[in-house]
Amino acid sequence: MGNVRRSATRLADGREILWFDEPGSPPRDPAALVDRRDLPRVTPASQLRLDPLAGEWIAIAAHRQDRTYQPPDDECPLCPSRDGRLTEVPSPEYQVVAFENRFPAFGSAPGAPVAEPAGDTPVAESGRCEVVCFTDDHDTPFARLSVRRVRLVLEAWADRTAELGARPGVRYVFPFENRGAEIGVTLSHPHGQIYAYPYLPPFPQRMLAQVAAHREATGENLFDVRLAAERAGERVVVAGEHWTAFVPEAARWPVEVHLYPHRPTPDLPALDESQRAEFGHVYLDVLRRLDALHDDELPYVAAWNQAPVRAADGRGDARLHLRLHSIRRAPGKIKYLAGSESGAGAFISDVLPEAVAERLRGL
Repeated sequence: MGNVRRSATRLADGREILWFDEPGSPPRDPAALVDRRDLPRVTPASQLRLDPLAGEWIAIAAHRQDRTYQPPDDECPLCPSRDGRLTEVPSPEYQVVAFENRFPAFGSAPGAPVAEPAGDTPVAESGRCEVVCFTDDHDTPFARLSVRRVRLVLEAWADRTAELGARPGVRYVFPFENRGAEIGVTLSHPHGQIYAYPYLPPFPQRMLAQVAAHREATGENLFDVRLAAERAGERVVVAGEHWTAFVPEAARWPVEVHLYPHRPTPDLPALDESQRAEFGHVYLDVLRRLDALHDDELPYVAAWNQAPVRAADGRGDARLHLRLHSIRRAPGKIKYLAGSESGAGAFISDVLPEAVAERLRGL
Protein backbone atom coordinates (compact mmCIF):
# COMPACT_ATOMS: atom_id res chain seq x y z
CA MET A 1 0.00 0.00 0.00
CA GLY A 2 2.99 2.30 0.29
CA ASN A 3 3.22 4.94 2.98
CA VAL A 4 -0.05 5.29 4.86
CA ARG A 5 -0.63 8.89 5.92
CA ARG A 6 -0.94 9.19 9.71
CA SER A 7 -2.11 12.29 11.59
CA ALA A 8 -2.22 12.59 15.38
CA THR A 9 -3.64 15.04 17.88
CA ARG A 10 -5.44 15.00 21.22
CA LEU A 11 -9.11 15.21 22.10
CA ALA A 12 -10.52 17.81 24.48
CA ASP A 13 -9.93 15.60 27.52
CA GLY A 14 -6.33 14.78 26.58
CA ARG A 15 -6.85 11.40 24.89
CA GLU A 16 -4.75 10.66 21.82
CA ILE A 17 -6.46 10.20 18.44
CA LEU A 18 -4.90 9.14 15.13
CA TRP A 19 -6.22 9.33 11.56
CA PHE A 20 -5.03 6.73 9.04
CA ASP A 21 -5.48 7.70 5.39
CA GLU A 22 -4.59 5.87 2.19
CA PRO A 23 -1.42 6.88 0.34
CA GLY A 24 -2.09 9.84 -1.90
CA SER A 25 -4.73 11.31 0.40
CA PRO A 26 -4.29 15.05 0.98
CA PRO A 27 -2.61 16.04 4.26
CA ARG A 28 -4.98 16.78 7.09
CA ASP A 29 -4.95 20.36 8.36
CA PRO A 30 -4.23 20.27 12.13
CA ALA A 31 -6.49 23.29 12.59
CA ALA A 32 -9.41 21.23 11.27
CA LEU A 33 -8.81 18.43 13.80
CA VAL A 34 -9.53 20.40 16.98
CA ASP A 35 -11.99 18.83 19.42
CA ARG A 36 -14.29 21.69 20.45
CA ARG A 37 -16.23 19.79 23.12
CA ASP A 38 -16.07 20.66 26.80
CA LEU A 39 -15.09 17.30 28.30
CA PRO A 40 -14.00 16.42 31.82
CA ARG A 41 -10.61 14.76 32.14
CA VAL A 42 -10.59 10.96 31.93
CA THR A 43 -9.52 9.47 35.24
CA PRO A 44 -9.46 5.67 34.98
CA ALA A 45 -9.99 3.96 38.32
CA SER A 46 -9.19 0.38 37.35
CA GLN A 47 -7.56 -2.17 39.60
CA LEU A 48 -5.96 -5.54 38.88
CA ARG A 49 -6.75 -8.26 41.38
CA LEU A 50 -5.32 -11.77 41.30
CA ASP A 51 -7.60 -14.79 41.64
CA PRO A 52 -5.12 -16.99 43.56
CA LEU A 53 -6.94 -20.26 42.85
CA ALA A 54 -7.16 -19.74 39.08
CA GLY A 55 -3.90 -17.81 38.87
CA GLU A 56 -5.64 -15.20 36.69
CA TRP A 57 -5.68 -11.42 36.84
CA ILE A 58 -9.09 -9.74 36.95
CA ALA A 59 -9.54 -6.09 35.97
CA ILE A 60 -12.00 -4.19 38.17
CA ALA A 61 -13.25 -1.17 36.17
CA ALA A 62 -16.39 0.07 37.92
CA HIS A 63 -16.34 3.38 36.01
CA ARG A 64 -17.35 1.49 32.85
CA GLN A 65 -20.87 1.13 34.22
CA ASP A 66 -21.52 4.67 32.99
CA ARG A 67 -20.30 4.18 29.40
CA THR A 68 -22.51 5.10 26.43
CA TYR A 69 -25.04 2.35 25.72
CA GLN A 70 -26.79 1.85 22.37
CA PRO A 71 -27.58 5.48 21.49
CA PRO A 72 -29.82 6.29 18.50
CA ASP A 73 -28.02 6.31 15.17
CA ASP A 74 -28.23 10.11 14.93
CA GLU A 75 -26.41 10.39 18.28
CA CYS A 76 -23.60 7.93 17.50
CA PRO A 77 -20.35 9.14 19.10
CA LEU A 78 -18.21 7.33 16.50
CA CYS A 79 -19.62 9.09 13.45
CA PRO A 80 -17.66 12.10 12.18
CA SER A 81 -18.34 15.59 13.55
CA ARG A 82 -20.56 17.43 11.08
CA ASP A 83 -23.83 19.31 10.74
CA GLY A 84 -23.18 21.01 14.06
CA ARG A 85 -22.91 17.75 16.06
CA LEU A 86 -19.58 17.09 17.82
CA THR A 87 -18.44 13.50 18.33
CA GLU A 88 -15.37 11.52 19.34
CA VAL A 89 -13.87 12.16 15.89
CA PRO A 90 -13.35 15.91 15.31
CA SER A 91 -13.37 15.88 11.51
CA PRO A 92 -16.24 15.91 8.98
CA GLU A 93 -15.01 12.67 7.43
CA TYR A 94 -12.40 9.99 8.02
CA GLN A 95 -11.12 6.71 6.59
CA VAL A 96 -9.80 4.87 9.69
CA VAL A 97 -9.24 6.36 13.13
CA ALA A 98 -7.88 5.03 16.42
CA PHE A 99 -8.19 6.77 19.78
CA GLU A 100 -7.94 6.10 23.48
CA ASN A 101 -11.15 4.69 24.92
CA ARG A 102 -13.09 7.17 27.03
CA PHE A 103 -14.16 4.29 29.31
CA PRO A 104 -11.06 2.06 29.40
CA ALA A 105 -10.84 -1.28 31.18
CA PHE A 106 -7.36 -0.24 32.31
CA GLY A 107 -4.78 2.43 31.59
CA SER A 108 -3.45 5.68 32.96
CA ALA A 109 -4.87 9.19 32.68
CA PRO A 110 -4.31 10.68 29.21
CA GLY A 111 -1.01 12.50 28.95
CA ALA A 112 0.31 11.04 32.22
CA PRO A 113 3.74 9.37 32.29
CA VAL A 114 3.54 5.71 31.26
CA ALA A 115 3.26 3.63 34.42
CA GLU A 116 5.78 0.85 34.94
CA PRO A 117 5.26 -2.08 37.31
CA ALA A 118 7.57 -2.63 40.23
CA GLY A 119 8.86 -6.16 39.77
CA ASP A 120 6.66 -8.80 38.13
CA THR A 121 3.32 -7.62 39.54
CA PRO A 122 1.33 -5.84 36.79
CA VAL A 123 -0.47 -2.56 37.42
CA ALA A 124 -3.62 -1.43 35.65
CA GLU A 125 -2.06 1.94 34.76
CA SER A 126 0.49 0.22 32.48
CA GLY A 127 -2.19 -0.95 30.04
CA ARG A 128 -4.10 0.94 27.39
CA CYS A 129 -7.42 0.53 25.60
CA GLU A 130 -8.10 2.00 22.16
CA VAL A 131 -11.07 2.16 19.79
CA VAL A 132 -10.54 1.62 16.05
CA CYS A 133 -13.25 2.88 13.68
CA PHE A 134 -13.14 1.08 10.34
CA THR A 135 -15.18 3.63 8.34
CA ASP A 136 -17.06 6.87 8.83
CA ASP A 137 -20.18 5.27 7.29
CA HIS A 138 -22.38 4.20 10.18
CA ASP A 139 -24.21 1.57 8.12
CA THR A 140 -21.30 -0.26 6.42
CA PRO A 141 -20.19 -3.34 8.40
CA PHE A 142 -16.73 -4.82 8.00
CA ALA A 143 -18.02 -7.47 5.60
CA ARG A 144 -19.04 -4.76 3.12
CA LEU A 145 -15.82 -2.75 3.23
CA SER A 146 -13.64 -2.64 0.13
CA VAL A 147 -10.46 -4.71 -0.05
CA ARG A 148 -8.51 -1.46 -0.07
CA ARG A 149 -10.20 -0.26 3.14
CA VAL A 150 -9.52 -3.60 4.84
CA ARG A 151 -5.87 -3.16 3.92
CA LEU A 152 -5.88 0.26 5.59
CA VAL A 153 -7.45 -1.23 8.73
CA LEU A 154 -4.74 -3.92 8.71
CA GLU A 155 -2.07 -1.21 8.48
CA ALA A 156 -3.67 0.59 11.44
CA TRP A 157 -3.72 -2.62 13.49
CA ALA A 158 -0.03 -3.21 12.70
CA ASP A 159 0.86 0.38 13.57
CA ARG A 160 -0.92 0.23 16.91
CA THR A 161 0.50 -3.21 17.75
CA ALA A 162 4.05 -1.93 17.26
CA GLU A 163 3.50 1.29 19.19
CA LEU A 164 1.53 -0.19 22.08
CA GLY A 165 3.89 -3.14 22.36
CA ALA A 166 6.77 -0.71 22.90
CA ARG A 167 5.13 0.87 25.96
CA PRO A 168 6.76 -0.06 29.29
CA GLY A 169 4.68 -2.58 31.21
CA VAL A 170 2.68 -3.87 28.22
CA ARG A 171 2.99 -7.63 27.67
CA TYR A 172 0.29 -8.48 25.12
CA VAL A 173 -1.47 -6.49 22.37
CA PHE A 174 -4.90 -7.78 21.38
CA PRO A 175 -6.90 -6.22 18.49
CA PHE A 176 -10.48 -7.48 18.21
CA GLU A 177 -13.92 -6.69 16.83
CA ASN A 178 -17.23 -7.40 18.56
CA ARG A 179 -20.21 -7.27 16.20
CA GLY A 180 -23.91 -7.51 16.98
CA ALA A 181 -26.27 -6.81 19.85
CA GLU A 182 -26.24 -10.51 20.76
CA ILE A 183 -22.53 -10.20 21.51
CA GLY A 184 -23.21 -7.25 23.80
CA VAL A 185 -22.01 -4.44 21.54
CA THR A 186 -22.90 -1.05 23.04
CA LEU A 187 -22.22 1.04 19.89
CA SER A 188 -23.40 -0.17 16.49
CA HIS A 189 -20.97 1.88 14.40
CA PRO A 190 -18.44 -0.43 12.65
CA HIS A 191 -15.51 -0.46 15.03
CA GLY A 192 -13.16 -2.66 17.00
CA GLN A 193 -10.89 -2.28 19.98
CA ILE A 194 -7.29 -2.90 20.95
CA TYR A 195 -6.32 -3.91 24.47
CA ALA A 196 -2.67 -3.56 25.47
CA TYR A 197 -2.59 -5.83 28.52
CA PRO A 198 -0.12 -5.28 31.36
CA TYR A 199 -0.14 -9.06 31.85
CA LEU A 200 -0.32 -12.14 29.64
CA PRO A 201 -4.03 -13.10 29.36
CA PRO A 202 -5.09 -16.65 30.28
CA PHE A 203 -5.95 -17.94 26.80
CA PRO A 204 -2.66 -17.10 25.04
CA GLN A 205 -0.83 -18.18 28.18
CA ARG A 206 -2.39 -21.65 28.00
CA MET A 207 -1.79 -21.92 24.24
CA LEU A 208 1.86 -20.99 24.55
CA ALA A 209 2.35 -23.45 27.41
CA GLN A 210 1.01 -26.23 25.15
CA VAL A 211 3.27 -25.10 22.33
CA ALA A 212 6.32 -25.06 24.62
CA ALA A 213 5.53 -28.56 25.89
CA HIS A 214 5.13 -29.85 22.32
CA ARG A 215 8.43 -28.33 21.24
CA GLU A 216 10.15 -29.89 24.25
CA ALA A 217 8.74 -33.30 23.34
CA THR A 218 9.09 -33.24 19.54
CA GLY A 219 11.19 -30.26 18.48
CA GLU A 220 8.26 -29.03 16.33
CA ASN A 221 6.09 -25.95 16.60
CA LEU A 222 2.53 -26.99 17.44
CA PHE A 223 0.98 -24.03 15.58
CA ASP A 224 2.77 -25.10 12.40
CA VAL A 225 1.79 -28.74 12.88
CA ARG A 226 -1.89 -27.88 13.34
CA LEU A 227 -1.96 -25.51 10.36
CA ALA A 228 -0.46 -28.19 8.09
CA ALA A 229 -3.01 -30.75 9.32
CA GLU A 230 -5.96 -28.39 8.80
CA ARG A 231 -4.79 -27.33 5.32
CA ALA A 232 -4.69 -31.00 4.32
CA GLY A 233 -8.08 -31.81 5.86
CA GLU A 234 -11.78 -31.40 5.17
CA ARG A 235 -12.49 -28.31 7.27
CA VAL A 236 -10.89 -25.67 5.01
CA VAL A 237 -13.35 -22.90 4.13
CA VAL A 238 -11.23 -20.55 1.99
CA ALA A 239 -7.62 -21.05 0.84
CA GLY A 240 -5.44 -18.41 -0.76
CA GLU A 241 -1.78 -18.34 -1.71
CA HIS A 242 -0.75 -16.84 1.64
CA TRP A 243 -3.71 -17.44 4.01
CA THR A 244 -6.03 -20.34 4.89
CA ALA A 245 -9.33 -20.10 6.75
CA PHE A 246 -10.68 -23.25 8.38
CA VAL A 247 -13.07 -24.53 11.02
CA PRO A 248 -10.82 -26.04 13.73
CA GLU A 249 -11.10 -29.71 14.59
CA ALA A 250 -12.09 -28.97 18.21
CA ALA A 251 -14.29 -25.92 17.61
CA ARG A 252 -15.86 -24.62 20.82
CA TRP A 253 -18.50 -22.41 19.22
CA PRO A 254 -21.45 -23.08 16.88
CA VAL A 255 -19.59 -21.11 14.19
CA GLU A 256 -15.81 -20.82 14.51
CA VAL A 257 -13.26 -20.01 11.81
CA HIS A 258 -9.52 -19.54 12.21
CA LEU A 259 -7.43 -17.64 9.67
CA TYR A 260 -3.68 -18.32 9.51
CA PRO A 261 -0.91 -16.94 7.31
CA HIS A 262 1.07 -19.77 5.72
CA ARG A 263 4.48 -18.27 6.49
CA PRO A 264 5.26 -18.45 10.23
CA THR A 265 4.65 -14.88 11.39
CA PRO A 266 4.75 -13.67 15.01
CA ASP A 267 2.54 -10.59 14.85
CA LEU A 268 0.81 -8.04 12.62
CA PRO A 269 3.83 -5.76 12.11
CA ALA A 270 5.78 -8.78 10.79
CA LEU A 271 3.36 -9.44 7.89
CA ASP A 272 5.08 -9.02 4.53
CA GLU A 273 3.65 -7.26 1.49
CA SER A 274 2.18 -10.39 -0.11
CA GLN A 275 0.41 -11.38 3.11
CA ARG A 276 -0.97 -7.87 3.59
CA ALA A 277 -2.16 -7.66 -0.02
CA GLU A 278 -4.08 -10.94 0.09
CA PHE A 279 -5.57 -10.70 3.57
CA GLY A 280 -8.55 -8.53 2.63
CA HIS A 281 -9.61 -10.82 -0.22
CA VAL A 282 -9.62 -13.94 1.98
CA TYR A 283 -11.10 -12.32 5.08
CA LEU A 284 -13.95 -10.62 3.23
CA ASP A 285 -14.74 -13.92 1.53
CA VAL A 286 -15.04 -15.54 4.97
CA LEU A 287 -17.17 -12.74 6.44
CA ARG A 288 -19.61 -12.75 3.52
CA ARG A 289 -20.04 -16.53 3.78
CA LEU A 290 -20.78 -16.12 7.49
CA ASP A 291 -23.45 -13.49 6.79
CA ALA A 292 -25.01 -15.84 4.22
CA LEU A 293 -25.20 -18.66 6.78
CA HIS A 294 -28.53 -17.48 8.20
CA ASP A 295 -29.28 -14.76 5.61
CA ASP A 296 -28.51 -12.15 8.25
CA GLU A 297 -25.54 -10.30 9.69
CA LEU A 298 -23.92 -12.86 11.97
CA PRO A 299 -22.97 -11.63 15.45
CA TYR A 300 -19.35 -12.48 16.09
CA VAL A 301 -16.11 -11.85 17.91
CA ALA A 302 -13.04 -11.64 15.65
CA ALA A 303 -9.77 -11.54 17.59
CA TRP A 304 -6.12 -11.46 16.62
CA ASN A 305 -3.87 -13.79 18.61
CA GLN A 306 -0.28 -12.73 18.18
CA ALA A 307 3.11 -13.03 19.85
CA PRO A 308 3.47 -11.57 23.33
CA VAL A 309 5.83 -8.64 23.72
CA ARG A 310 8.39 -10.43 25.90
CA ALA A 311 10.65 -13.27 24.83
CA ALA A 312 10.18 -14.83 28.28
CA ASP A 313 6.42 -15.17 27.62
CA GLY A 314 7.01 -17.42 24.59
CA ARG A 315 7.27 -14.84 21.81
CA GLY A 316 9.59 -17.04 19.74
CA ASP A 317 7.04 -19.87 19.52
CA ALA A 318 3.94 -17.74 18.86
CA ARG A 319 2.17 -17.62 15.50
CA LEU A 320 -0.14 -14.84 14.38
CA HIS A 321 -3.69 -15.97 13.61
CA LEU A 322 -7.22 -14.60 13.72
CA ARG A 323 -9.99 -16.46 15.54
CA LEU A 324 -13.59 -15.64 14.70
CA HIS A 325 -16.56 -17.17 16.48
CA SER A 326 -20.29 -16.65 16.80
CA ILE A 327 -22.66 -17.59 19.61
CA ARG A 328 -25.59 -17.98 17.19
CA ARG A 329 -26.25 -21.70 16.67
CA ALA A 330 -29.39 -21.28 14.53
CA PRO A 331 -31.73 -18.42 13.55
CA GLY A 332 -33.09 -17.01 16.81
CA LYS A 333 -31.04 -19.44 18.93
CA ILE A 334 -27.95 -18.58 20.98
CA LYS A 335 -25.24 -20.78 22.44
CA TYR A 336 -25.22 -19.70 26.07
CA LEU A 337 -22.21 -20.28 28.29
CA ALA A 338 -24.15 -22.03 31.02
CA GLY A 339 -23.19 -24.52 33.73
CA SER A 340 -20.49 -26.59 32.04
CA GLU A 341 -18.85 -23.75 30.13
CA SER A 342 -18.98 -20.95 32.71
CA GLY A 343 -18.90 -23.14 35.82
CA ALA A 344 -16.39 -25.83 34.86
CA GLY A 345 -14.70 -24.21 31.86
CA ALA A 346 -15.64 -27.24 29.74
CA PHE A 347 -17.16 -26.47 26.33
CA ILE A 348 -19.81 -28.72 24.82
CA SER A 349 -20.54 -28.10 21.14
CA ASP A 350 -23.91 -28.83 19.53
CA VAL A 351 -22.59 -28.88 15.96
CA LEU A 352 -20.09 -30.94 13.98
CA PRO A 353 -17.13 -28.81 12.78
CA GLU A 354 -16.93 -30.74 9.50
CA ALA A 355 -20.59 -29.95 8.78
CA VAL A 356 -20.09 -26.24 9.46
CA ALA A 357 -17.08 -26.13 7.14
CA GLU A 358 -18.95 -27.95 4.37
CA ARG A 359 -21.88 -25.56 4.64
CA LEU A 360 -19.65 -22.47 4.58
CA ARG A 361 -17.80 -23.76 1.52
CA GLY A 362 -21.10 -24.16 -0.29
CA LEU A 363 -22.37 -20.65 0.35
